[in-house]
Amino acid sequence: MLNELMELKGTKNIRDLGGIPAAGGKTLKRGKIIRSGRLSNLPPETVEALCGLGIDNIVDLRSDREIAEHPPTILRGAGYHYLNLIPTAYPELTNARHMSTEMYAQSKHAKKKFGSYEGYMHAMYKHIVTDEESRKKLKKVFDLLVSEENCILYHCNSGTDRTGIITMLLLSVLGVPEEEIVRDYMLSRRYQRRRRYWQKFALIIAPVDLRFKHLLYAQMLPKPQYISHLMEEIKEEYGSVESYVKGLGVTDGEIEILKDKYLE
Repeated sequence: MLNELMELKGTKNIRDLGGIPAAGGKTLKRGKIIRSGRLSNLPPETVEALCGLGIDNIVDLRSDREIAEHPPTILRGAGYHYLNLIPTAYPELTNARHMSTEMYAQSKHAKKKFGSYEGYMHAMYKHIVTDEESRKKLKKVFDLLVSEENCILYHCNSGTDRTGIITMLLLSVLGVPEEEIVRDYMLSRRYQRRRRYWQKFALIIAPVDLRFKHLLYAQMLPKPQYISHLMEEIKEEYGSVESYVKGLGVTDGEIEILKDKYLE
């Protein structure tokens, strides 16, 4: 099976992108790109296993607040890059002390402003690729992918949204068909099924506002239209996802380097 879940205790939604089919009969190389949820409070055996994968660089896409609430487990020999991708369609709320406080504040406005909580998710995804500060950080991720010689790992909190957007951009420039990009994105739903079950159960019994529950559920449950809608919006505005990536400052030559480096 492609993109099988890496069974490492204490991790979530961690998988190697190797084996994904690309154009021209090529596939992504194994042991080169790993996507994941947060790497916090990892047991020693997991740390040893990850250190053995030859990971040179780790890109943490979480906010300062998320990092403070769940500090990363440091892997020896790996460089760390903290590139906060704005995880909200309400940038004015990102100074909230805790993530739950911010999300509760968003829940009061999300449906009214966007028509539905799914509409909110579409807006959040679009915000990540259009916000100028986020675009600079996306370019830094591509810089690291271009310069990486061994293995690179990037992650956010659950390894679904911010991580999924970067994966979509990378797979697009590598010539991976859209249906495969959506398939990879939806694996985050499969691989966190048990966790989502308990999260949903906790939401049902939690004594919080119903709007807050709806927003949390929309964020915790990946839907194919979240990533496919984003790709369509990018193509409508930029012509193609590759053109969008070039607009970040990634050159034709660097895209060729990425293909040589990560495809076989």
